[in-house]
This record gives sequence, structure tokens and C-alpha cells, in this order.
Amino acid sequence: MFAITGCDDNLVATDNISFDSAAWPANEPVEFMIEPVDTISDYQIYLNMRNNKAYAFKNLWLITQMKFPQGKIVTDTLEYAMADARGAFLGTGSDVVENKLTYKKGFRFRESGTYQLTLQQAMRKSGSATPLPQLEGVLDVGYSIEKNSQDGSN
Repeated sequence: MFAITGCDDNLVATDNISFDSAAWPANEPVEFMIEPVDTISDYQIYLNMRNNKAYAFKNLWLITQMKFPQGKIVTDTLEYAMADARGAFLGTGSDVVENKLTYKKGFRFRESGTYQLTLQQAMRKSGSATPLPQLEGVLDVGYSIEKNSQDGSN
């Protein structure tokens, strides 16, 4: 498990799932149950990933699914930059790199009840339609929810 460090008064919730083998299996989506604090505030939702130097890609493809309490499902295929053109990781840290990836800005939990967030890695080798069986170098993935600050910054 990892914790978001620092003094962040806007942090509402965070959770993660670790991979003992430092690899995220393609056939193992991770699921999080989210209990919103309220239905009137706007939040920023971030996806968090920690990786080590075995992560061999400049990007990350994810399939995300948010299931709302009343049954609505929103599925997105997202791409995140993980390294610059020289191959240097964009997150913070050196041996272990922490990434805070924007998922939803100004999101309002309009329905009371439990939301289900599912994350699945969708990485493939160039030219292949088959997902990588294991995404090497991924230590853990998760989410964090932050309340919008009054001045609009986070």
C-alpha cells in the first residue's frame, strides 16, 4: 500500500491495489467501491500509479469504467504520457515513480450510493492486437478524490 504524502486538505478519499509481482495482469482489472461524501460538491478524480524502472513504455493505455449507483455505466479508453521523448519518467521519484493522472475534472457524485470504479490496463506491443499478458514494472494502481478548492486550483 502507498499513501499520498504531504498536507492536502482537499483530499477526500484514496485507495489502491498493489501487485506483489510488480506486474499488472491484463486479465485482472482492479475495482474500487467509492462512497461519495456529498452530491453537491465538485471533485477532481485522479488515477494513481506507481512504477519502477522495469516499466518499458512511454505511455499507458487504460480502460476505465464508472458504474453509478442507479446502474448507469460510463466506459472510457484513456491514454496517459508516462515518459518524455528521451524516455525519462514524468512522475515523481527515481527508483519508484509516482504518477497522479487526471481522470475526471469537476465531477459531481449526483446519485447517492456506492459508485464502482474499474481500471484495466490495455497495453499492447506495437503492431499487435493482443494485450500484454503482464504489464511489467507496475507496483500499484489506485485513485484519489480531491475536493475543488475555493480558488479553482488544486
